[in-house]
Amino acid sequence: METETKMSIKPYKKAADYSYTLGAFPTIELIKSGTAAVRGVYIHSSFPDAKQLSGLCRARGIPLAVNDKLIARLSDKENVFVVGVFEKYTQQLDASRPQLVLVNPGNMGNMGTILRTAVGFGIHDIAFISPAVDVFHPKVVRASMGALFRLRHEYFQSFAEYRGRNPQHEVFTFMLNGERPLTVENCPKPGLFCLVFGNEATGLDDSYLSAGTSVIIPQSGEVDSLNLTIAVGIGAFLFTRAAAGQ
Repeated sequence: METETKMSIKPYKKAADYSYTLGAFPTIELIKSGTAAVRGVYIHSSFPDAKQLSGLCRARGIPLAVNDKLIARLSDKENVFVVGVFEKYTQQLDASRPQLVLVNPGNMGNMGTILRTAVGFGIHDIAFISPAVDVFHPKVVRASMGALFRLRHEYFQSFAEYRGRNPQHEVFTFMLNGERPLTVENCPKPGLFCLVFGNEATGLDDSYLSAGTSVIIPQSGEVDSLNLTIAVGIGAFLFTRAAAGQ
């Protein structure tokens, strides 16, 4: 293992060709997934599990170094002891798999949580309709707990562009004025589906009422709407459960 050394890694910029994980767990997920090329792993001198991580890096030919100053510069949290630097990459969705569509997502923490939730329910293809949060931002990567590296994602300039590339999916739009209440008992069982959600502030506009089957998650009148991440979790659970015949 190398000791303290000078690194050229700088705090995250969207224009850079690399990003990084913050924390041991997402870094291990990055390494094990093999999705992205890992430029190096850097650990804090006080990190207790250095031996295990060192073995994982050695087996995959990944440079590992101790660099307290680099970790302090890259992280705004005191409990970060591992950073994994990886090259950004592009992907295409698998047209034969269920998909999740996020229209103009604007919150990094929510996006990361949604990625983790989607993978947890077996949805591994996610479309982002621009403008949208940068999925490679370290805050998104950390909130996903490394789930980013377990799925395929792709950006589209419009929903029409997304549909042009994925016309075979049955569309379900989640809206506060949706026409069909969604429950455990009546969840549709399409052969291939995409679930569409708007952003945290405005949701989906009325044009999405005719984009497919508009659904609404029943709730009490004591709140104006469900949190986006909760709504995605409910939708993903119900549809994947129905698809599995449960």
